[in-house]
Amino acid sequence: MTLDAPREVRTGRSVARVYDYGAHVWTWALDGEPVLWTSAGSFFEPGKALRGGVPICWPWFGPGRSGDLTPAHGYARISEWTLTGLVEGPDATVLTYTLTPADAPDALPGEDWTVTYEVSIGDRLQLALTVANQGATPFSYETALHTYFRVGDVRQVVVGGLDGASYLDKVTGRPEVQAGDVTITAETDRVYLRAGEVVVTDPVLGRRLRISTEGAADTVVWNPWIAKAAAMPDFGDDEWPGMLCIEAGNVLESAVTVMPGSSETLRYAVAVDLT
Repeated sequence: MTLDAPREVRTGRSVARVYDYGAHVWTWALDGEPVLWTSAGSFFEPGKALRGGVPICWPWFGPGRSGDLTPAHGYARISEWTLTGLVEGPDATVLTYTLTPADAPDALPGEDWTVTYEVSIGDRLQLALTVANQGATPFSYETALHTYFRVGDVRQVVVGGLDGASYLDKVTGRPEVQAGDVTITAETDRVYLRAGEVVVTDPVLGRRLRISTEGAADTVVWNPWIAKAAAMPDFGDDEWPGMLCIEAGNVLESAVTVMPGSSETLRYAVAVDLT
């Protein structure tokens, strides 16, 4: 069994494909040039996550704060979302998706929440994930928009905006402090305790990606490098130089608590400048 085909959205210079499965933005390109990265080895089967684009990590990140939660990165990315709105404008097309406990097979009994996801597709890609607590008790979660970017050669990319930020190096397990710009020289998996504007300068593709966020406490930078890429069945052995994840979220100690009757929103926007 394979997934239904994604929706194709064209607005001005942009074209995107979005799956209802996971409310997953699979591709986004400007003037025919892909901005998001996707793996040729990705699975396209119900119950398995897509490798690339923008997976939604919710309501936990990785194995969760307890370290033993499954599926990895939560169930939002492997659930069938409902398209509840589609508005076509001159500058952007906005898709609105919703997810409720009834749609999520791994949701706990008695949970009462609604997740709304707005995807605005145009010259910029703008994403907004809102979690509303409709229950009688506080509700806590981790979340991240796990965005995969296409780059010319990750070894030549420079990531600005994180100088001086503390981070957890998940490869070594040690806390560190960033000195200067971020460059990728080995397996990289870092949770930076900072959010805001991050600029990815890509000399090979001749462009800068300007990433801005709201409602996020953390920025995650990830590239699997050689050995980890080879160990993942849905990631081509030679694909790692062409991708870099810059994720925005609230993970680990930055988990969000939503009070009854309240909601919290995570926003993520990407703009592309040619250099």
